[in-house]
Amino acid sequence: MRESHQLPLVGLLLFSLIPSQLCTICEVSKENHSRLNPLLNTMIHSKYARGIQAANVLLSLKLVGIQDQNLEQQVLQEVSDSVEKKRSDLTSGELALVILALRACQNSHESVIYLHLVSQLEEKFQEEIENMGVHDGNPLTNYYQLSLDVLTLCLFNGSYSITEVKNYFTPANKNFYFGGQFSVDTGAMAVLALTCVKRSIQNNGEDLQEINHHIESLVKKILSEKKRNGLIGNTYSTGEAMQGAFHMPIAAAQILPALMGKTYLDVNNVSSCASGPGHLNISTHEPIPVEPTISSTWISVNYTVQINETFSIQVSVPKGSVFLDVMEEAQKMNPTAFRFKYVESSWGPYIISVQGLEENHNDRTYWQLLSEGKPVSQGVGSYVVHNGENLEVRWSKY
Repeated sequence: MRESHQLPLVGLLLFSLIPSQLCTICEVSKENHSRLNPLLNTMIHSKYARGIQAANVLLSLKLVGIQDQNLEQQVLQEVSDSVEKKRSDLTSGELALVILALRACQNSHESVIYLHLVSQLEEKFQEEIENMGVHDGNPLTNYYQLSLDVLTLCLFNGSYSITEVKNYFTPANKNFYFGGQFSVDTGAMAVLALTCVKRSIQNNGEDLQEINHHIESLVKKILSEKKRNGLIGNTYSTGEAMQGAFHMPIAAAQILPALMGKTYLDVNNVSSCASGPGHLNISTHEPIPVEPTISSTWISVNYTVQINETFSIQVSVPKGSVFLDVMEEAQKMNPTAFRFKYVESSWGPYIISVQGLEENHNDRTYWQLLSEGKPVSQGVGSYVVHNGENLEVRWSKY
């Protein structure tokens, strides 16, 4: 795809999630539905579409109305098994996503079995609110997840306080900003949640006026982030997304509904979900992995850890290595200065700790990845390094 035709996840989310800003040019015509097959296969076959992350895939398939019972059952089993294994450890946003995926496109009588999950989300949402009261307005997770919470509770008649939503979702709230820049995808998800809340308000009083004002202000902020190249905003929302890349399954799963003209507000609209393409060629057989060719060429890069002090080392890695390979090699050479930990997230490997110093949502701290002093545009497991490059992980605040 040529660069001039690329629109990142945040732009697609913006136009697809905000009803008044629906992007008709983003919707793929019926005759071009077959072009979505690579996107679907990315969603289904990646190792990052397993476990709880399979909820992204399941929600996307249901929203666009893809009728494949075998595939849906396979993904549904992944989600259900994961929920049973780590229910108490799920973040509020993960639980909200699971509820959206499991209850999407079901008649009300079919979704009764999931009521207990909504009750659990109510509790987790209140824990987020309580944490904000104690820790200078910082939630346990982030505002993207908090927006998912509100959206899910609103769609499925969960309990939440409109007053709290009004107070915490003011457009000036610091949690809409990441590294000093307004987070477009967080803002778009908040607009989606506020739109649902707006529709639930029965009277035309002060609540409705304030919610309307929040929506209008957030939309203006989002549109003000439009760049010269037509892209909207930056590519980052949280520390996790900061280290992510848009070829990951979660991105594919979020982009697909937009390309089919659907929104997250269609989750409990059974008739809308039913009108899917139906003829997309989805292969449920995992492709046979091809072993990468091992290059005999080695390159040298400079790697630095920046906390209060600076720790630097020169590392040699095979040509074609990624940022994570450099970090692992540096750790072998000097475990004290360069030890680190990472987790497998929906966006791929995500650095959570360096030298034992862990990210902290309450303090709004994370490990930022840089090349030549500038944030990298891909994840630690995706960014390919080059000979002579200066790489850095920096303890940062968002």
